[in-house]
Formats: sequence, C-alpha cells, structure tokens
Amino acid sequence: MTALVLASASSSRARLLQHAGVPFELYPAHVDEDSVKESMLADGAQGRAIADALAELKARRVSSARPGALVLGADQVLVCDGELFSKAETVADAAVQLPRLRGKPHLLVTAAVLAKDGAAVWRHVDISTLWMREFSDAFLETYLATEGDGLLGSVGCYRLEAAGVQLFERVEGDYFSILGLPLVPLLAALRQHGVVGQ
Repeated sequence: MTALVLASASSSRARLLQHAGVPFELYPAHVDEDSVKESMLADGAQGRAIADALAELKARRVSSARPGALVLGADQVLVCDGELFSKAETVADAAVQLPRLRGKPHLLVTAAVLAKDGAAVWRHVDISTLWMREFSDAFLETYLATEGDGLLGSVGCYRLEAAGVQLFERVEGDYFSILGLPLVPLLAALRQHGVVGQ
C-alpha cells in the first residue's frame, strides 16, 4: 500500500480519514495563507481558484519534503456577498463575523489536491451553499459560549456536525465537503493510487 500524508493540522479532516478507514500520517504544511489570499484577490481571483491554489500549495510543499509519498492538501474558503471570509482568530472575532452571515446564503468552497514528488496528480473542488437563519442575539451569545475555541477551526465559525448545524435553515452540498474534505471522490482517487483497497 502507498502511504498517504495529510498536509493539514485540521482535526476534522483527520477524523474524516480515520472514520473512513484510510491510513495516513500527519505532516502539517506551514504556508502563509493570508498573503496568498491577499495576492490572489489583488489579481482578481475568485474563491474557487483561491481554495484550489492553497490546497495545491500545501500538498506540493509537503510532497517536496516527502519523496515518493502521496500527499493530500486541502483548503476551504467562504464567500458571502462577494467577500472572502477568513477564519476568526478569537471568539470575539467570531462574535463579529457571524452576524455578518446571519440571514444570508454563503458559498463554502472546498478544494483537495493530491501531490507526489512536488507535482499535483489529482484535484477536486466542491462548492456548497448554506443559508444561515435569522438567529437571535441571545442564541448567538449562548452558541459562542458553548462552542468556545472549537469554532475557530472552521472558516465559517461553525461545525455542521456539532451545534453549528443550529445556525442554518437550509444546506445544499456534499456533507463531507462541508466538513472539510470531498471524501467520496477522494476515496476513488486513493483507490487508484493504492492507498486503500479496490
């Protein structure tokens, strides 16, 4: 079997792979995501291209350091009203960001790239649409207190597999992609590369 390396510190992505029975090791990529986003936005890039570029950058960077290994890089960006959102750094930041998403639809773009020996060998991008409901300020306060730092790992300040699902009135898209990985197409690619059985 070929070894898979996950170029991410995301506990959600690691959990998805573990639950699917995929053997892997962690080797987080350290990239300056903010500078890449700023540069690409200045050049007029859209969310899809940015998520894909960040996923590829992570995968290629780690694969260059791990010759012969198949490396998975992934990224998510959130777009609402034409604006690209980044992860909140603190719960106070989340308290500002969530009301900006309240009562509106937003796009969640999830990209995954497999790389080997510094070159991308597979890629997939999914776009989901999520409609956040008109929740009350009291609900927001309780939600932030309950979720705490746990919501800082998601670009939208929510975990759909946890209390974050209560923020929504409608969700369209692949559940696994919303959690962080387009798992079904990824598993097909991993079968082709000998990471999991046929």
